[in-house]
Amino acid sequence: MSGIERVKCLIIGSGPAGYTAAIYAARANMSPVLYQGLQPGGQLTTTNEVENFPGYPSGITGPEMMIELQKQAERFNTDVRSGWVSKVDFTGPVHKVWVDETTEIHADTIIISTGASAKYLGLESEQHYLKIGGGVSACAVCDGFFYRGQETVIVGAGDSACEEAHYLSKLCTKVTMLVRRDEFRASKIMANRVKNTENIEILYNTETEEVLGDGNGVTGVKVKNNVTGETKEIPATGFFVAIGHKPNTDIFKGWLDMDETGYIINKPGSSKTNIDGVFVSGDAADHVYRQAITAAGTGCMAALDAERYLAAKEG
Repeated sequence: MSGIERVKCLIIGSGPAGYTAAIYAARANMSPVLYQGLQPGGQLTTTNEVENFPGYPSGITGPEMMIELQKQAERFNTDVRSGWVSKVDFTGPVHKVWVDETTEIHADTIIISTGASAKYLGLESEQHYLKIGGGVSACAVCDGFFYRGQETVIVGAGDSACEEAHYLSKLCTKVTMLVRRDEFRASKIMANRVKNTENIEILYNTETEEVLGDGNGVTGVKVKNNVTGETKEIPATGFFVAIGHKPNTDIFKGWLDMDETGYIINKPGSSKTNIDGVFVSGDAADHVYRQAITAAGTGCMAALDAERYLAAKEG
């Protein structure tokens, strides 16, 4: 067991939210320590092209953007470390955190930017094309643009699936929506919106058997009707999964207020949680927008809130 380390500002997570928080905290002389977590760079590291982040007129890949953000944070002396936070204790005024179950850190302020993970079906073919960036995505708003004038398939039955299908319908010639049961989980208004969109075809009682491709990219989807057992192939160049996200917040359960899915609840108009000195940013709290730019914005808010909290304590 190594000794206890005391830090002014501890940032947990390393996506756009964590790195932006680090940039602001470092420039405010808070000497932040940032732990990158299990997926350094977060969800963006699974995104090939980022074309909607302001300031990159030619676009940039997700991994490259994360490297640049890390360099920018380190330029102002952020201590970026690999490792994941395995346990926390927020009982007292000093916030205790354990990293990799060994290092104990006592932090005056903590910024949580652990993000969320998209849920996937877990099919081998799906994971193959996801890893090579060949046509599988969990974000239509991020990636739909690349499928203009093409045919796509989307899996899901909730509000966000309907929203993403409708978004894709404006770009794609045809969108096939796969709904596992015989009805939508979505609200009536959202379900009706897709039902009334001409180029969206809805297949009920339908599950994905396999994502088909030529090795480099998706060419279609093999589906099965779970009532009749009938299978068929749907031609498509894009396969979108909209079956939800899981926020990476399990270690904070019992300490921080969360909604039923596990998203941390922040006080409206701020990044404050129910524990003084603990702030949240990015997709760990945001299930609505889930964009790199909004995550970065809340990372900035969290650093400013942490700085004001420290100033009030010291003052």
